[in-house]
Amino acid sequence: MNFKHLHYFWVTAKAGGIMRAGEQLHTTPQTLSGQIKLLEDWLGHKLFRKSGRNLELTDDGRVALGYADQIFSLGAELEAVVREARGGRRVLDFRVGVADSVAKSVAYRLLEPALSVAEPVRLICSEGKFPDLLAQLALQRLDLVIADEPMSRRMSVKAFNHPLGSTTMSFFAAPQLKAQLKGAFPQCLSGMPMLIQGAAASVRQQLEGWLTAHQIHPRIVGEFDDGALMTAFGREGRGVFMAPSVLEAETVAQFGVEVIGRSDELVEEFFAVSVERRITHPCVVAITDAARAQLFTA
Repeated sequence: MNFKHLHYFWVTAKAGGIMRAGEQLHTTPQTLSGQIKLLEDWLGHKLFRKSGRNLELTDDGRVALGYADQIFSLGAELEAVVREARGGRRVLDFRVGVADSVAKSVAYRLLEPALSVAEPVRLICSEGKFPDLLAQLALQRLDLVIADEPMSRRMSVKAFNHPLGSTTMSFFAAPQLKAQLKGAFPQCLSGMPMLIQGAAASVRQQLEGWLTAHQIHPRIVGEFDDGALMTAFGREGRGVFMAPSVLEAETVAQFGVEVIGRSDELVEEFFAVSVERRITHPCVVAITDAARAQLFTA
């Protein structure tokens, strides 16, 4: 196999198109297309198909991408190990999977202490569905998984849940939308546009039960798996949205929104899942200690 052709395919799949991949690789779209065509001819299968003006992966392309991810990850690891041996300085690779239902701001606050341990660390972070990340953990391709729910006992993965902490939830609105609210919280939410987390989020079911229990009937105008995108819509006044109270001050300062209420009945929990029953990995120790002693103390 010509690994240059495979690398061109890998970059194109990650970039989402020939034009952007060409810019990253400093080559022309024609050259890039030709190199990918040679790989397809060698494999005997199409890796991309046209979808309007865009390219999308075929089933064979998705399989090839999975293997390419592993190949180039191992290549980067090889380079790091050789350089480490040459330079005499050990760098600790720390591979973390973050469930896509965890807010990016929370994930950052949880993971940041790992970069403060005594030895040099290279953080390799990936995002995905919780069950998929657990499968990677079982294959020892990840050192840790961060999620907003514990691993179920029904999962056939030998791993252990380490509670990090929990936070209540706050409701936010852009100033122009807040001015339209009538009455006290939470009844003021009835009839108002609302942006909510996607079905995979642990607080989604809690929110639906909470709205029903309080007989609140907002207009759901958007559902988002990506909390950052939901917040972007909320910042523009498209709807009231909910976020962890532990990030309340940060959310207000960063997005120019205002707090309209809080609920102690809505609680989001966070867990670190690792193959270690007793935590010894220095990065995991740093994460769990900081979360329990600082982030979730309030």
